[in-house]
Amino acid sequence: MEWIDSLFFEHSAIQAIVVLSLVTAAGLWLGKMHVWGISLGVTFVFFVGILAGHLGISLDADMLNYAESFGLVLFVYALGLQVGPGFFSSLRHGGVKLNLLSLGVIFIGTAMTVLLSYGLSIPLPDMVGVLCGATTNTPALGAAQQTLKQMGEPSSSAALGAAVAYPLGVVGVILAILVIRKILARPADMEEKETEDHNHPYIAAFQLHNPGIYHKTIKDLALYSHTKFVISRLWRDGKVTIPTGSTELLENDRILVVTTEKDMPTLTLLFGEQENRDWNQEDIDWNSIDRNLVSEHIVVTQAEINGKRLGSLHLRNTYDINISRVLRSGVQILATPDLILQLGDRLTVVGEKTAIKRVAGILGNSVTTLREPNLAAIFIGIVLGLILGSVPLSMPGISSPVKMGLAGGPIIVGILVGCFGPRLHMRTYTTRSANLMLRGIGLSLYLAGIGIDAGAHFFETVVRPEGAIWIGSGFLITVVPVLLMAVVAMRMCGMNFGSTCGMLCGSMANPMALNYVNDSFPGNDASVSYATVYPLGMFMRVVISQVVLMLFL
Repeated sequence: MEWIDSLFFEHSAIQAIVVLSLVTAAGLWLGKMHVWGISLGVTFVFFVGILAGHLGISLDADMLNYAESFGLVLFVYALGLQVGPGFFSSLRHGGVKLNLLSLGVIFIGTAMTVLLSYGLSIPLPDMVGVLCGATTNTPALGAAQQTLKQMGEPSSSAALGAAVAYPLGVVGVILAILVIRKILARPADMEEKETEDHNHPYIAAFQLHNPGIYHKTIKDLALYSHTKFVISRLWRDGKVTIPTGSTELLENDRILVVTTEKDMPTLTLLFGEQENRDWNQEDIDWNSIDRNLVSEHIVVTQAEINGKRLGSLHLRNTYDINISRVLRSGVQILATPDLILQLGDRLTVVGEKTAIKRVAGILGNSVTTLREPNLAAIFIGIVLGLILGSVPLSMPGISSPVKMGLAGGPIIVGILVGCFGPRLHMRTYTTRSANLMLRGIGLSLYLAGIGIDAGAHFFETVVRPEGAIWIGSGFLITVVPVLLMAVVAMRMCGMNFGSTCGMLCGSMANPMALNYVNDSFPGNDASVSYATVYPLGMFMRVVISQVVLMLFL
């Protein structure tokens, strides 16, 4: 049975793959279990790895380091690609307030970490690990470990601190939410209410009765109006046509306008009389409006179209078609001329069937093309991220240069590529399933590796007095910032319960707590807030763990 011993216990590349695969599979299976409505998901891989390490299973040091490093890089880069498209737009409007509150949670927890390290005489590397566990943030832990290695310090104690604090980090946010609900929530927050997205495309028909726009072209109206709109159909003398920019509007014309609901009063004053018919119902048969015109969906799959402005294609005047709406990542967008197209966009096109067929040839409309993973762009992005992570950055008050490392560099490049790649005509599109697969594989490898590494000394650490201090400190770092910023958000900023909980879950990088909120309370405010603060919060967590070690160690 020597082959079994060599397969599972003798250090080799095959043994490392077998052990990591078994630990990952067992962790993912156990992670599906729910206890009091809570499941740890992929995080359970971490604890299975700890158990394996405690039982004496080990890997070759170089293989273990490679698995941890490559898994971390793959995870954070794919995460950056996912959050990149909405990273900068989330900072506008209400997102500014949400992100400032989220930064408050992060800075309070970081300050508590430094104070508790000095006050309780806990080594700072251990305390930073506790911070990462208390905030359930594995990328931050990876960044902290890389910084410690660069400084010549052991990094295993940080993983131990994270492992000890992690369970209460998950539960602590949920307990804090229960306290917030009991003390701060208003009865109206617990009721189901209709939510409206005022930036969602809204369709309405108008009868022209404003003499000021008679014989004006649609292009002129668009230039002098501060309101964005698209006129998709025009009825005149019993016939329906596709208007172009040079089309003049006449008295008693009927037009079908796509705009946003918040702009409806302005357009009513501009055009005249709005018809009573509701054009926003999902069951409308658009092709029955006129037999000569059809409405079809075309998917952008042509690489040359990626990153181009819709108006620069001149599709409307060239082919007598109209593009009224764009569906991107499940969100409807108004098809204005300055809209930058991306691979995967689904355009609603109105026109004659032959014209739409020609437009489909230009835009691609080959869904199978999108299903092919663009692996070259992913690996090039990872290389650029590693290069950025290796650049030494001098910061005031820090003697040694700061490096973004394996976690910071790739996530920044991922965000930049996800946000600006299409504008630079880079083919960065990946399907949601492909992105989830990359993140899942990367995070599983990383969690399995650090779990095995920390497991050898985990249980003996927990039973020691300092283990109990770590657990208590982590619980305070989890709960106190959440409760304090909840008071600020709900009492001083007037935010509702759902938005506050989503902001808190996003700032703590705690999807388990978000699932609890969504399952327990009505509305989708929590999910919207979570998505708004998560990108900046994740980035700050990764960076701040390194800065703290550089400043105070």
